[in-house]
Amino acid sequence: MGKAIIKNMVLGPVGTNCILIKNSDTGEMLIVDPADQAGEIAKAVTLLDGNPVGILLTHGHFDHICAVDDLRDLYEIPVFACKQEKDVLEDSMLNLSASWDTPYSTHADRLLEDEEEFTLAGFAIRMMHTPGHTHGSCCYYFPEEGFLLSGDTLFAGSVGRMDFPTSSARDMKESLQRLLSSLPEDTAVYPGHESSTTIGYEKRYNPFA
Repeated sequence: MGKAIIKNMVLGPVGTNCILIKNSDTGEMLIVDPADQAGEIAKAVTLLDGNPVGILLTHGHFDHICAVDDLRDLYEIPVFACKQEKDVLEDSMLNLSASWDTPYSTHADRLLEDEEEFTLAGFAIRMMHTPGHTHGSCCYYFPEEGFLLSGDTLFAGSVGRMDFPTSSARDMKESLQRLLSSLPEDTAVYPGHESSTTIGYEKRYNPFA
């Protein structure tokens, strides 16, 4: 895994994986899908002696975003998301927060294009737009480190739900095929829920593949 130190925190009412990725060379850190409990995330950042420089969002559902504003303000860092997810982030009906508990909305500071490559925390990152779970769902591929943050697109042995606003079963199938056909089989996959897997394992055993 090279210079990436990865810590997974399971947070929120539906067990969302909030992932912290620290660059062991610089101490810079990325916060991925901050579900809720900003204070607990901040404690973990301190324990890891990390210096957060950005928040990556795989999509805009409430269970992945409810600590965004608190952490953005605390660390004064930008939030990244796929540009097609702008409306889901900003609409409490589309992001399901209004129907679950308390309406919540937020925004991304930087909206990314499909296949856009950027460097953050010393990592080369490629954003892959993978609609299906939502129309702006995305994955973040770290080619030098050999892993993928798959959000609620690809799970171990499954895929994300396709019965929400802006979901599409057709798009999900295309997104899954794209991931499994284009990434190396030894790529580690860190999803938005449950356990990690690999591209090779999912190519062979995922029933949706």
